Amino acid sequence: MMNVLLVDDEPWVIEGLRTMVNWRDHGFQVCGEASNGPDAFRMIQELGPELVLTDINMPVINGLELIEQSNRVMASPPKFIILSGYDNFNYALTAMHQRVAEYLLKPIDEEEIEAVLVRLRRRIMEEFETEQSQSRMHFLLVNNLLNRLLQGEDSAQLMHQTAHALLLPEDGLLRCILIEASGDTSNLRYQARKYFAETPERIFEDSAGRIGVILPDDKFPYCRVQELAAGLYNELKNESNGPITVTVSNALQGIGSVRELYMQALEVNKCKRCQERDGVHNYRDLRQHGNTGNHAREKFKQLLELVTAGQTDEIHSAVEDALASMTEGLPDLRHAMAHVADLELNLCRRIGEMNGEPDAFMKKVQDEYGNIGSFKTYSSLRKYVLELCLEAARVLAGLEEKNEYNTIFHVIQYVDREYRGRLQLQDLAKKFHMNSTYLGQLFKKETGKPFNDYLNEKRIEEAKRLLKRTQMKISEIALQVGYPNTDYFISKFKCKTGMLPSVYKQESKRTAY
Repeated sequence: MMNVLLVDDEPWVIEGLRTMVNWRDHGFQVCGEASNGPDAFRMIQELGPELVLTDINMPVINGLELIEQSNRVMASPPKFIILSGYDNFNYALTAMHQRVAEYLLKPIDEEEIEAVLVRLRRRIMEEFETEQSQSRMHFLLVNNLLNRLLQGEDSAQLMHQTAHALLLPEDGLLRCILIEASGDTSNLRYQARKYFAETPERIFEDSAGRIGVILPDDKFPYCRVQELAAGLYNELKNESNGPITVTVSNALQGIGSVRELYMQALEVNKCKRCQERDGVHNYRDLRQHGNTGNHAREKFKQLLELVTAGQTDEIHSAVEDALASMTEGLPDLRHAMAHVADLELNLCRRIGEMNGEPDAFMKKVQDEYGNIGSFKTYSSLRKYVLELCLEAARVLAGLEEKNEYNTIFHVIQYVDREYRGRLQLQDLAKKFHMNSTYLGQLFKKETGKPFNDYLNEKRIEEAKRLLKRTQMKISEIALQVGYPNTDYFISKFKCKTGMLPSVYKQESKRTAY
């Protein structure tokens, strides 16, 4: 929905414009009204409307002066429609010089103004699409540089290139905003560009479709960031019934802090998403307590292992330990809920791997015990986690009994996890206490492929992903996916894909653009 500002010193004219036109039918909404030029100019700067309907004859600053001032001061001024009670050639000539979109005479005709709105909306969208096309290459460049930083690359050259592309000093204070909403990410980018029009080159998209913005703290101090984030959230909320989360990091120094800034915003995002809480949220509101997060992560990992192993007699104490590790640092449940959400995902994944029905499992648990977003105390969350784990252990035990070839499933899961390491069928047979020949037969029966073919395909698929998404050398990728010998990796890659890794990387870059 595009915003329109109505400007006229006669209240009845504004009232008529507001009620006469069905703005929403034409993709607009009235975001404000002003009765004089100074108020109108302030609202244009604060609200950033795409369209302004203004009278010419107004006190202090007339309509033409308002347009001239907006065009001179603003990087992306709105479109203007002039409303005039006089068919004055000089006015029309001045309006033309000011690049006014339309010149309408009062009294205003409903059909005439609606026809103008149709034309202007189309023109605004066309101009936006043209601008998008022109900036796409820059967006892709910035996205590539920032995502490399987010993945952990930290070379001085990369940081220098990123700072240059984002028009940022390498050592200034920076902040990250992360936006997640259901629906088309192109609309997210459009809204982000509108609210951060001064810095469109600092907008990026992460691998999950979230939109991020890197902001310099000197031009975007905390209070201003909060205002912009709240405005963006409200705009998105008006256009969508789905969940919307806007999260803000702390301010850290230097382009090298971009990954930490992103991780801060992402941490808050995950907390709020698992709680199903919309709105604007800040990392500074989370209490940080040393190594509490790592300690809790290890405790929840141990709990998961006990559940999947079916050790129900130890689950009670493990749940107590896992939740106790969180109460040391976060009595407000924020991180605890994130860990429980992660536990849910892992349990569902295990049930799915055993050919179970994770959706039915979660529906049963939530129907009987609620969902994590509804709990307000650690005691209620603790009870939920206990029931979740006991039910998961029961379901997994039942799947274990029903699974005729349970061992081979474990073997395949092990290969899927450890394919980067040195794997041989004989070693797997020893590990799972099976005859190697029989294991090979079962493996082929379950997967449809001999063991070595399956292993090579897993490795080549991972290599293709790394070639597409990282700047790693081919020798590094070979080692990463389980081929110590680079030449052997190259031959296997060509055998599977029909091209050399270097050619595949080049082709991937070409198709990405």
